[in-house]
Amino acid sequence: MTPRKPAGKRPAPAGKYPARPVTKKQRRNMAAARAVSLEHRPPWQSPTVVTISSVAVVAIVLIVIVVINAAGGSNATVATPVPQAVLSAVVNPSTSVVDSVGSGGQSGEMVRLPASAKLVDAGGKPMVVYVGAEYCPYCAAERWAMVMWLSRFGTFTNLHEIQSSSTDIDPNTDTFTFYKSSYTSQYIDLSTNEIEDRAQQPLQKMSTQVTNIWTKWNTPPYTQQQGQFPFLDIGGVFSLYTTSYDPATLKNLSWGQIAAKLSNPNDQVTKDIVGNANILTAATCIATGDQPSSVCSSSTIQNIEQVLKTIKTPSA
Repeated sequence: MTPRKPAGKRPAPAGKYPARPVTKKQRRNMAAARAVSLEHRPPWQSPTVVTISSVAVVAIVLIVIVVINAAGGSNATVATPVPQAVLSAVVNPSTSVVDSVGSGGQSGEMVRLPASAKLVDAGGKPMVVYVGAEYCPYCAAERWAMVMWLSRFGTFTNLHEIQSSSTDIDPNTDTFTFYKSSYTSQYIDLSTNEIEDRAQQPLQKMSTQVTNIWTKWNTPPYTQQQGQFPFLDIGGVFSLYTTSYDPATLKNLSWGQIAAKLSNPNDQVTKDIVGNANILTAATCIATGDQPSSVCSSSTIQNIEQVLKTIKTPSA
């Protein structure tokens, strides 16, 4: 039997441990070799470059995370200026289409408010108060008629296109937002309040006056349900009982496609938008005493006015 070698006496693996101690001259040569190796290393392998690159990558990742969080995911509000072609189609429908549509067979959903609800500004102009939200599909539908109606009494600036919520009913309905817009008129004073954004986060804060109006009149029997969107008060004369028409009418239609339909009086989209804009116009003419005459004296508006004047104030 061949005896085993004593422990600790086995030869070291070749190349791992030197057979003899390293001399000073060998240490100097090894250090020089390492220095040459470092000098000829590619730039991207430099410790400084590697460190800077790592920091840059981390910074970019953090920026991307912040941007995504700020956007609020896929339901963030994306607002773009309304193209002139779309705005013109909504603001200036042809007289023949307006007269041909009339009320468009729409109910109008107007409720007469009590005499005590009269609402005018310091100069005596009737006030129109709108409260809605960018996520709301019913508000999305109503704004098409609103922009047409209100443009007959004044001028909007800085209107933007948005879509309603992607997670509500009738998702992604193409519409407008009144947020950051302005409006001027000789005949009415307009207060628009988009109090939540597309992600249902707080957006605009109502004034004390608007809050009081909202609290008092945005409740049955003057509206379908308490605190509903959209809410409309026209001079304290009429309120909107519920949204004027079904947002499903606009399903899968782009802003341009909706605008293009407004030249056809037989299209349901036109009947819904133009018909309700005419009803809202007639309600406003009652509040302004038929001013301006260029708008209120037309036979189409006068005929609708006669119907609206028969509406009685509901019992509270």
